[in-house]
Amino acid sequence: MKVLAGKWKPCIIDCIANGMKRPNQIHKKIKQANKRVVNQQLGELYEYDIVSKKVYQEYPLKVEYELTDFGRTLLPIISIMEEWGNENAQKIYELAIQRKENIAPLEV
Repeated sequence: MKVLAGKWKPCIIDCIANGMKRPNQIHKKIKQANKRVVNQQLGELYEYDIVSKKVYQEYPLKVEYELTDFGRTLLPIISIMEEWGNENAQKIYELAIQRKENIAPLEV
């Protein structure tokens, strides 16, 4: 569980599931997340060998992340989590409203 602990890690994994991405591409895809938090969680995923990191020694510095083979083993779990979220979106939304959370309206 520690590997996936962090609000944005499943989203990050899903974002780079189809190929290498630069940090700014990940930030654009996960707009609600703070850039610093995404970068921190990318670093943790790197430490757990879920993602690989390629650094190009050029100016400006260019970095790309990609899922490792080990990281790809998480894709079925991420898919099931997404399916569960989609199936229960209405209830989750209603509970968030009850808790007075700042949440975007459901897209129908």
